Amino acid sequence: MTQDVLRTAIRASALEGAAHAFFTRQGGVSGGVYASLNGGVGSNDAPDSVRENRARMARALGVTPENFLVPYQIHSADALPVAAPWPEDARPRCDGLVSATPGLALGVTGADCGILLFADRSAGVIGAAHSGWKGALTGMVEALVAAMEALGARRSRIAAALGPTIGRESYEVGPEFFARFEAEEAGFARFFAPSGKPGHFLFDLPGFIAMRVERARIGDFENLGLDTYADEARFYSYRRMTHRGEPDYGRLVAAIALPG
Repeated sequence: MTQDVLRTAIRASALEGAAHAFFTRQGGVSGGVYASLNGGVGSNDAPDSVRENRARMARALGVTPENFLVPYQIHSADALPVAAPWPEDARPRCDGLVSATPGLALGVTGADCGILLFADRSAGVIGAAHSGWKGALTGMVEALVAAMEALGARRSRIAAALGPTIGRESYEVGPEFFARFEAEEAGFARFFAPSGKPGHFLFDLPGFIAMRVERARIGDFENLGLDTYADEARFYSYRRMTHRGEPDYGRLVAAIALPG
């Protein structure tokens, strides 16, 4: 069963040598709109199914299920250090985790938002971040890198990868959304293109996240260039669910581990 998860997982060349995976929706036990590797405890999927799916991901990265850690995500720019697992009902409320503790895997969930993994292999420091538009705008990437530095990482040695994220052609936004970004910095307008609908735009979230990573001046970065909305066979998508009027959606998981 773990092999099924491994065969369908996606890896980044920038993180070569680090135990990591951008898990697809394939290889799990969930059914219906959650089929099949739903990792979202916040979904209405059967809790036992989500628990089994996460256990498979943990085994794929060589850690115990108890050491496979995913925070309670709140679309923030907060990154917290982790040195030990927490109880299942006491997940920290944040969108980034960093650690230098062997035997832990750090994960984040997403279903259109950016999911990023980070590693300074020389320092033995890893990180995972969930970055939707709000986190990208308010500094999630920068906060994650700073938290890694506090554990001994160096920016010049940090490698990062952006996993499956909604693509520009799939992400139409309204005028208020555009105005919020332009008010923050006029140059952010370059990440928007006319959508064909008056007053609406196509927003390049992966490009915007890549810009924030570039500004953080880390050593290496890879954008996998995978559109969650457009690839239903492999990825969940909140926006696709909304457009179809489906009752709920599954969550993808990206995770990275330090060997125990």
